[in-house]
Amino acid sequence: MKYTKTITLKDGRTCTLRNGTGQDGQSLLDIFILTHSQTDYLLSYPDECTMTVEQEAQYLNEKTESENEIEIIAVIDGTVVGSAGFGCVGKTDKVRHRAEFGISVDKAYWGLGIGRSLTEACIECAADAGFVQMELEVVADNEKAIALYESAGFREYGRNPKGFRSRLSGWQELVLMRLDLEEKENRK
Repeated sequence: MKYTKTITLKDGRTCTLRNGTGQDGQSLLDIFILTHSQTDYLLSYPDECTMTVEQEAQYLNEKTESENEIEIIAVIDGTVVGSAGFGCVGKTDKVRHRAEFGISVDKAYWGLGIGRSLTEACIECAADAGFVQMELEVVADNEKAIALYESAGFREYGRNPKGFRSRLSGWQELVLMRLDLEEKENRK
């Protein structure tokens, strides 16, 4: 999928949101490692990243060519500062209506509206791709992220008390959230 949009951040700077391409392989790998070192709320730790630059480039090219998956990067002054994307939960008839969403933003750029804009861009693209439902899991202690997701229309549908096993804090409860894309579209 392809996506491009320029937004104005809360501090007045501009940020380009666009699909990542193979040329962004190194930059996306760098921001992945950085963001995963800045918070204990993401799925993995930096030392667990096994992707090479070539594999990251291939991943981005596949997402760009996909009709129903995307990886959107946020770029400020030529620097990738965050990314978000979604993929199919599965390819079988029973689950192909569901998209999984993930996002991360460099902590130095938190609070500027990048996370909200990336989330909204992914919601728009998922709806355009024909998904009926978008899903995510978020650490229960991550109150700012939960507030963002709720404001975008996501609703909690369950919890997993031992969803993550943190190296720093032990068990982390995950909040399971979903967004009904058809319902959201009908409210417009």
